[in-house]
Amino acid sequence: MVRPYEPIYTVREIAKLLKVNPNTVYKYMNEGMLPYLNLGNRKVRGKDLEEFINKFPEETGV
Repeated sequence: MVRPYEPIYTVREIAKLLKVNPNTVYKYMNEGMLPYLNLGNRKVRGKDLEEFINKFPEETGV
């Protein structure tokens, strides 16, 4: 899960955490689903990543 005290995540870290391709992370950013900071390259605040993840319903396996 998101490390609670990790203030900033890179696109690669997010992709690894979500188990998706980095291009998918860029897609979420470009569509406005995942807010980011442009600090030379895109970075995401930990709190924004946690909010993004919490917007998705949990799978029940049913």
